[in-house]
Amino acid sequence: MSGQATIHGDTQGVAPDAAAIEAIGRATIARLPAEFRVHLGDVVFAIEEFADEETLAELGIEHPLDLSGVYQGRPLGEKSSMDSGAMPDRITLYRRAILEEWIETGVRLDDLVAHVTIHEIGHHFGLSDDDMHALEDAAA
Repeated sequence: MSGQATIHGDTQGVAPDAAAIEAIGRATIARLPAEFRVHLGDVVFAIEEFADEETLAELGIEHPLDLSGVYQGRPLGEKSSMDSGAMPDRITLYRRAILEEWIETGVRLDDLVAHVTIHEIGHHFGLSDDDMHALEDAAA
């Protein structure tokens, strides 16, 4: 590769902004099977530059570039009708960590963002790693 990674097969000279990362993530969600999409309507989907210190400490991660995404909430199978007053579930992708991994690995950015997005969605559903890979294949 010429030192530039690819987004959709095209080389780009400028790092994608948060809106571009969000668009890829939302397109990934739109490709999920309907039985998954129906349960994602109330999940907040956000893009931030880096994870904050509190999130890193909670996960035992030292460097913000080591965390490309996080799911915050209770998996669907653990929710109860007795739950009230909880913050909405949230999936956050961290732009700078994703870009760093994109550059280091040479994986297409849309594939990388889709992978991270589906991994975090998998946590929302309480899926195993194998189930997450199957979901990723279904959304391809």
